[in-house]
Amino acid sequence: MVFNIYVSNKIGSEAVGVFSLVMSVYMFFITLATSGLSIACTYLVSQEFAKSNYLEGLKAVRSCNLFGLFLGIVSSILIILFSNIISTTWLNNKISAIPFYLIAIGLPCIAISAVINGYFSAVRKAYKSAISQALELGVKIIISILLLQFFALNNVETVCICLILADVISEVFSCSFLFILYKIDKSFFNKRSKITGISYKRKILNITLPVSVTSYIRSGLSTLKEFIVPNRLVLFGLPYSLALSEYGRITGMAMPVIMFPTVFISSFSSLIIPEFSSLMAKGYKKRILTVSHKIFIIATCFSIIVSIICFIFANNLSLAIFQNLECSRYIKILSPLILLMYLDNIIDNMLKGLNRQFKVMLCNIADLVITITLLYFLLPELGILGFIISMYVSEIFNFTVSYFELKKATKEVF
Repeated sequence: MVFNIYVSNKIGSEAVGVFSLVMSVYMFFITLATSGLSIACTYLVSQEFAKSNYLEGLKAVRSCNLFGLFLGIVSSILIILFSNIISTTWLNNKISAIPFYLIAIGLPCIAISAVINGYFSAVRKAYKSAISQALELGVKIIISILLLQFFALNNVETVCICLILADVISEVFSCSFLFILYKIDKSFFNKRSKITGISYKRKILNITLPVSVTSYIRSGLSTLKEFIVPNRLVLFGLPYSLALSEYGRITGMAMPVIMFPTVFISSFSSLIIPEFSSLMAKGYKKRILTVSHKIFIIATCFSIIVSIICFIFANNLSLAIFQNLECSRYIKILSPLILLMYLDNIIDNMLKGLNRQFKVMLCNIADLVITITLLYFLLPELGILGFIISMYVSEIFNFTVSYFELKKATKEVF
């Protein structure tokens, strides 16, 4: 969060808007490169290690790594092929294709890292992944600061190249570090069981395909939504640079401030999934209802307090964080959504813990379709107001559907 504030203050709102669009493309190709391989690796390794078939588990990791390498290379080729179209058609030549070429370098490493992280989750050594992520973030921050200090920042493309290059270097470092940890870890299991002729290709595909298809749709729609905003604002009469600046103030400045307090909720909301899964397996259904009730009370009170603070002290927050009032009005306008955003995150994790992951994904896809439709028609007529309205409709829809899906799930389960 502190690093993002530093970057926002350093590069300005227009560059933040452009970089947000580049990152949305980056995230889509990361989804394509990883394709649910982390989940597949965790599931298969957990299954084999539970039977003491250690070499079989390591064989599953090797198969997942081959899939990851293949998908990473395919993703790299695709982003290179489409880079010129993205930069000219979607970004109005604000940047060249160079940042996307840099992204292509890191995609195979990201895919392999996802697999190895899945392995460490399966063998209950997630702390190794956490160490890697912390080091990766440290490398990214240091290199970003050095590059931003060294190069002139009067050009949006130079800014994007600096930030993407730092990200790619950190991803390559993280992948190398994780691979070394994996090689050391797997040496303890190499001679503890016999290997069979089982092929894991079909098993991996059976797990990854359903996750991948829905993830592709969601990520693709999310990327499309990001690009629609500035391009449709131009039809309202805003110059493209000003449209990018307004977009950057909302998504790159106001939203991070509003969402930052979720760190206090996410510390326990992420634990809901394994906790509810465990309680379900043990048949402790009343315990699930009790825990849900307490979580809702805590999260609701916390969300209301944060919402009031953001609404009343929007100007103070904007001045303290960004040394200007550029995003203060957006913090104030979006503050009433905090309750819905925070509770929706809690509900999604509850549904996943009750084995309703697919319903969560369908809800998110429906939400994106509605939001994109609203943006397409409202932005040319209402400008930024249309963007704000679409955000309100999106959050209200997502929360309502998720809440009633939770009620339905609890009735079916209990």
